[in-house]
Amino acid sequence: MLTPRQRILAFLTLCLALLAPFPAQAAAGRVADTPAAARNPVVFVHGYNADPGVWGSLREDLRADGYADSQLFAFGYDTHQSVNEVLSGRLAAYVDQVRQQTGAARVDVVGHSFGSLVSRWYVKYGGGAATVDHWVSLAGPNHGTSTAWACALWDQACRDMTPGSYVVKNLAAGDETPGAVKYATFWSECDEVVNPDSSVPLSGALNTPVGCLKHNDLLGDEATSAGVRAFLRS
Repeated sequence: MLTPRQRILAFLTLCLALLAPFPAQAAAGRVADTPAAARNPVVFVHGYNADPGVWGSLREDLRADGYADSQLFAFGYDTHQSVNEVLSGRLAAYVDQVRQQTGAARVDVVGHSFGSLVSRWYVKYGGGAATVDHWVSLAGPNHGTSTAWACALWDQACRDMTPGSYVVKNLAAGDETPGAVKYATFWSECDEVVNPDSSVPLSGALNTPVGCLKHNDLLGDEATSAGVRAFLRS
């Protein structure tokens, strides 16, 4: 026959056994309710003769995917300056500001057109390989474009975009996609600005054809947006 003390101990043991599953279930509930791991801030880099306003559509899509406004940044700059001597350094300073403001170790970079060269130079030669997680090029003249000859006589940025330019040659030298950065390009077979169309894909990148779209149409194309967002989640 159990003593009063033994009865109390047995009762407490039974209570603990019955209650044991509940903390585990509660913990499981907290895990399920916890938001997905924090995303990297996204830095948009617009193209030649453009401005940060071109990113409105993709911004909205990323917001719908759960990004906060405080995670989305657009680098604005004078597109008539040198990629390697001026613009990549200014982008580096901007990314450092974003990282300081958000506390993020790395950012994701999405560039359109000329912005692809600016951001690639930053990644390859400006320290961006340590601070960029995902890099995306939408219709970037990554191996140059013949249409840039039309303004190359008076515009440094146009000279940088010509096939065989100092910028294009150095970006293509050695590894086109260096470091641990994940690279993706999206290109159109009907791009009226980037010629040839094959200038966009990079060795070592996820290269995605988007069909027959005009150069600027990639900025608002739903399928392209879905591809970019899926890549940023990878």
